Amino acid sequence: MRFHLVDVFAERAYAGNQLAVVESLGELTEEKMQQIAAEMNYSETTFIESFDERDVRIFTPNEEIPFAGHPTLGTASVIQEQTDVDNEIDLRLPVGRIPVRAERDGDREHLWMTQQSPEFGDRLDPETLTEVLSLTADDLGDDEEYPIQVVSTGLPTIIVPLAHRSALERIELDRQAYDSMVEDREAKNVLAFCTEPSDDADLAVRVFAPYYGVPEDPATGSSNGCLAGYLASHGDSERVDLRVNQGDEMGRPSRLHLRADSSGTVEIGGRVIPVARGELV
Repeated sequence: MRFHLVDVFAERAYAGNQLAVVESLGELTEEKMQQIAAEMNYSETTFIESFDERDVRIFTPNEEIPFAGHPTLGTASVIQEQTDVDNEIDLRLPVGRIPVRAERDGDREHLWMTQQSPEFGDRLDPETLTEVLSLTADDLGDDEEYPIQVVSTGLPTIIVPLAHRSALERIELDRQAYDSMVEDREAKNVLAFCTEPSDDADLAVRVFAPYYGVPEDPATGSSNGCLAGYLASHGDSERVDLRVNQGDEMGRPSRLHLRADSSGTVEIGGRVIPVARGELV
C-alpha cells in the first residue's frame, strides 16, 4: 500500500506543513487509519479511498475530521500526479465536495481550493483569550472593530486579532484554560493573527489545536479560510486578497494565499512540494 509525503503551503522542501497521503483504496478499517495517522504523527494524514470518485478521509493523530485545508491541497496534488488530471479536481470529503484547481505563476504552480461559505458563530470575551494565550488585554486588537469570533468554512476556528507582532511571538497556550474554553464548543482551533509579518506578506498567523493532538500547526488552510471570510466581513474592503505567513515560530515557514469576498466566496492557495514516497508494510 503506497504512501506519499508532501510539504504543503511550502516555498521549498522541508518547510510548510507535512502531510502523509495513503492510497488506502477501501482496504483499511477506520481503526487502522487512525493507527496509521497516529504513527505518522503529522497534523493530518489522508487516505485516498477511491481515485475515480476522489473519496478522501482525513485523520489527525487523535481523530477523524470532516475537513482540513493543507490535506485537501496535498491530496489533490497526489491525485493529480497519479492520474494525470490537468486543471481541476473535486475531492469528496466528509464535509462535501471541495474543488481544487491549479494556477501557474511563471514556473511555479499554486493549487487553490474553494472552501464552503463562512458561517459566523459566537463572539468570545477578551478575558478568556488573554488567559488561554497567556497575554494581556493590551495585546488584543480592537474588539469592537475586530471581535474574537468563531468562524467556520468546514472546520470551526476561533479567530483572535492581536495588536502587534510581539504578542503573536509571546503566545504560550495555557492548556487548562484552553480545555475549559473548547470543552462545550465545536470550535477547537484557535487562530491568532497580526498585521506585522516578518517579510513581504500581509499577515502573520499562529494556529493551535491541541484537542486534535496538534499543539501548534505550521500551516492551516481551513483556519486561514475562516480568517479570509472573517476579514471580508469585518474589514474595510469587501474583497480580500492577502499573503499570510505561518509556522515561523516552529521553524516551518509557510506561505498561504487568501482570497474572499462579501458574497461568501473563500479561496485558499499555496504550493505543494513532494518529499518522499514509500510503502506500508
